[in-house]
Amino acid sequence: MEQSHGLWSWGFSQLCRVVLACALAGAVIVGSGAAPTARAEPAGFRPADVPTDAAPPQSDHLAAAMYLKSHPNAVPAGTNNFGCVPSAVHPRPVVLAHGTDSSAYSDWSAIAPQLSAAGFCVFALNYGGKPGVESYGTEDLWLSAHQIDAFVDDVLAATGATQVDLVGFSQGANVTRLYVNKLGGAPKVGKWVGIASPSYGGVMYGLVPLAQAIPGLMQVFELLTSLAAVQQAQGSPIMTELNAGGDTVPGVQYVTIGSRVDEMIQPFENIALRGPGARNIVLQDMCAADLTGHFHMVYDPFVQQLLLDVLDPGHAPAPVCVPVALGTGIPEVIIAGNS
Repeated sequence: MEQSHGLWSWGFSQLCRVVLACALAGAVIVGSGAAPTARAEPAGFRPADVPTDAAPPQSDHLAAAMYLKSHPNAVPAGTNNFGCVPSAVHPRPVVLAHGTDSSAYSDWSAIAPQLSAAGFCVFALNYGGKPGVESYGTEDLWLSAHQIDAFVDDVLAATGATQVDLVGFSQGANVTRLYVNKLGGAPKVGKWVGIASPSYGGVMYGLVPLAQAIPGLMQVFELLTSLAAVQQAQGSPIMTELNAGGDTVPGVQYVTIGSRVDEMIQPFENIALRGPGARNIVLQDMCAADLTGHFHMVYDPFVQQLLLDVLDPGHAPAPVCVPVALGTGIPEVIIAGNS
């Protein structure tokens, strides 16, 4: 059973131990093989999983994970209705892409019903799954981007729309931007929104550069976490290629929503896009008392309201700022990842 970001957070603690042991012992770990190639072969493509069982909203990742244990085909209520007809007010369907070691329901159980209630046609897929394993967002980012490509085409064909808006959380921001920027998806996309987007990868408090300096250690980290996790490290081949030639392309409105206290993306500046046409929203600049970090972003009420305002600025009410304590959501993610 997948647990939202559980493997990622567990693997982070394991990496800390491995790095410390290597530093103390002066060990050099020999790699077991060559680094993954930047672009996956199309032959490895498999269609994404599209969940269909409407399920209620949840308050956090742990509640969603507990519900998924007995409802593995759950999808947020109001999502993946392929008979939905876009309105003149909301002509672009919204496609949601979850994060690492997560799922459509784990990350979007709260946001998706809100978007549906606001009048959007809403769709979400489970991408990047390994065959035979009920976990998603763990496999090669290029293959996942191809799954986004195919899913967007299915949504456009079903709804009759000419474009979608893409919203990605964490890894979901990277795979959707790969689709837009590198797989020719730009003409089919109006807005791209990255929530807690690892736009330039992360260094995880300096551990990633240290691991990259020790031969083979990133391969160990991949075994402890996933291929998708290591592909999103700062300076990795895929992150370098994603941003090569400019991190935005013409014709698409890009928006990132990030937190200064993100637990996974450091430095904080790696969240923002630097290309033309990009708008970078800092949560604490909008609501200083909200200290939500990486894991809780999609369950934070202010972020949820802010996303609606980004997608529907002419009709959404102004977000209401309320205090959120530092570390909110982290215990739930840890419990979910180990239950």
